[in-house]
Amino acid sequence: MSKFRNALFTLAVLLMVGCTTVPITGRRQVSLVGDQEVIQMSFQAYSDLMKQSKLSSNATQTAMVKRVGQRIQQAVESFMRQQGASAQLEGYQWEFNLIQDDKQQNAFAMAGGKTAVYTGLLPITQNETGLAVVMGHEIAHAIAKHSNERISQQLLAEYGGATLGSLGGGASTQVINSVYGIGAQGLLLKYGRTQETEADRLGLIFMAMAGYNPESAIPFWERMAANSGGQAPPEILSTHPSDATRIANIQKNLPEAKKYYKAR
Repeated sequence: MSKFRNALFTLAVLLMVGCTTVPITGRRQVSLVGDQEVIQMSFQAYSDLMKQSKLSSNATQTAMVKRVGQRIQQAVESFMRQQGASAQLEGYQWEFNLIQDDKQQNAFAMAGGKTAVYTGLLPITQNETGLAVVMGHEIAHAIAKHSNERISQQLLAEYGGATLGSLGGGASTQVINSVYGIGAQGLLLKYGRTQETEADRLGLIFMAMAGYNPESAIPFWERMAANSGGQAPPEILSTHPSDATRIANIQKNLPEAKKYYKAR
């Protein structure tokens, strides 16, 4: 009976809470948390991580990360303005940093625009356009409010739909950190297949609007696949789309993205 009651409660919560709509894709997503609440907690998590991290001293690479980030920021702001959705960027304080860590082949963008790239990823991105693929994808996660969605899913699964604020500082921080994967293993985002595919599509459009050729996404993800050494689990066992599925989806979405592309 307890499982049945829990299922009914979860359904009731899903029916009562507000939903948001992801830009472009139109997918409806459950949201149990306010944007500003998530943004402020992300800012704190980002600040803590920056204090624990060493920023790169390579001026050229650092400038490239900031340049790509700022161009994609401008593209996002332009896109949201065209959609009459600029209010969704309220509270954003964009920041782009390059973290010195050659072992981590990773990047992330938190709610509110706080973004970082690890130096270990640069040999795979190879150039500014490859970097734009990654940063467009990560910033798309933020614009699609995937962190809000993940927090909501965790609140439903582990806290019975409790609000983030009602958990108290320690528990709420733990939720934020688990969503972004902040811990001893570094920052490894744990988004699901739908969210990853969505970020790929949005990221292509954002990089195209920023003046980077979206066709560069295919060779980048091919390099990522080659770099993994075939260690990824079968797609049925993974929360992420397989390399082949991801590349096929990107190829399908390229015509849409190229409509936004104007070379710099």
